[in-house]
Amino acid sequence: MVELTPKQIVEELDKYIIGQNPAKKAVSIALRNRYRRNLLSEEFKEEVKPKNILMIGPTGVGKTEIARRLSKLVEAPFIKVEATKFTEVGYVGRDVDSMIRDLVEESIRMVKVEKIEEVYEKSEKIANERILDILFPLPSKKRGSNPLEALFSTEKEEDEKTITEKELIMNKRKEVREKLLKGELENEVIEIDVEDNHNSTIELFSGLGMEEYNINMEDIFGDFLPKKTKKKRVTIEEARKIICNQEAQKLIDMDEAINIGIAKAEETGIIFIDEIDKIAGKDYAGGPDVSREGVQRDILPIIEGTTVMTKYGPVKTDHILFIAAGAFHVSKVGDLIPEIQGRFPIRVELENLTEENFVEILTKPKNAIIKQYQLLLGTEGIDLEFTEEAIKAIAKVAYIANEQSENIGARRLQTVLEKLLEDISFEASDLDADKIVVDETYVNEKLMEHIHQKDISKYIL
Repeated sequence: MVELTPKQIVEELDKYIIGQNPAKKAVSIALRNRYRRNLLSEEFKEEVKPKNILMIGPTGVGKTEIARRLSKLVEAPFIKVEATKFTEVGYVGRDVDSMIRDLVEESIRMVKVEKIEEVYEKSEKIANERILDILFPLPSKKRGSNPLEALFSTEKEEDEKTITEKELIMNKRKEVREKLLKGELENEVIEIDVEDNHNSTIELFSGLGMEEYNINMEDIFGDFLPKKTKKKRVTIEEARKIICNQEAQKLIDMDEAINIGIAKAEETGIIFIDEIDKIAGKDYAGGPDVSREGVQRDILPIIEGTTVMTKYGPVKTDHILFIAAGAFHVSKVGDLIPEIQGRFPIRVELENLTEENFVEILTKPKNAIIKQYQLLLGTEGIDLEFTEEAIKAIAKVAYIANEQSENIGARRLQTVLEKLLEDISFEASDLDADKIVVDETYVNEKLMEHIHQKDISKYIL
């Protein structure tokens, strides 16, 4: 964050998201303010709360993508939740605390991955030694089968008997170790012991729906149930990965990882609450809408700042950044309860996508959808090329389709391209051509007939 100014954050987001500059500007300022807060004295640090953001705009314009890319940019713990899932059961919905528990789990997972990477080199050395022990076990001192031998034989005699055997094995081990490190034995098959994670007792309790109460059955029964192992035949390459992972788990300090994970979630966590407009609106006497305001009131203390109990201990939500989003087609922002509105001081409206935006979305982003199809068909040895006119025609088709039917934003491009390239993708494996050029004529042949066939049923009495 020291190097990322708000302008640089927007520049990074521009690589993946087209347009929506007001939203990018708002999230970049929110992110930079976190860095600024960390430079304050301890007294004022606690007083500065994050300015939560409410994004208003139709589906498929980049609301979720902005939040997701933002978290990746600074490697912050991020989760996305649907507000509607809290309305599914009862009058006040499901347990809204689950969003904090999910965030903590994600944060600890991220820390654990970092810790494993730190000890990976050490665990790889241990793994190579274990593989070597499987291929050529070290010789052990063995007494003779004669019971009187233990009384009359000496250590010196035993050593003389086994010294030649030891030298042979040690020389062989040295030779195999060199081959192992050079990667010459990767495809050899060996038998290793792996932990059997399939535990019927834990599965039985999990099947009862106890995960809803955030009870981790492995944590409860882990110390009482014996660790079961099973034999598995794998290649040396795969064995190294399995053993590396096992050894890395032993080398890292899980208590430290949990503490860092909780701190990271509390200080840098981002929670994206989608479809918040679906819980807006006045409650009625009955029907499915009865839980809307109840859900809002349940979410309120979490956004405002409270302490949520998790299996890892208490977690404070005071400095977690909340980004809410909704289309607000049916309801409006004013339909949210005033307390919720007050917790989202920054509001940004995202614009509908134009034909020009669609052209840019097809070509400019690092993960542009056209690049994805080119790479996919490149695996079949086909060089797929789109003319400039073809790209404009695809953008026009997507724009008209959104106007004629439901406006699903940039997601329409995926539908259009899938239809356009359906035959090419189907026959790609059998085609002799090395290069396929998609031009405007091909686009019109494949797509324009579907666009001009308007639904006239609504005009028929």
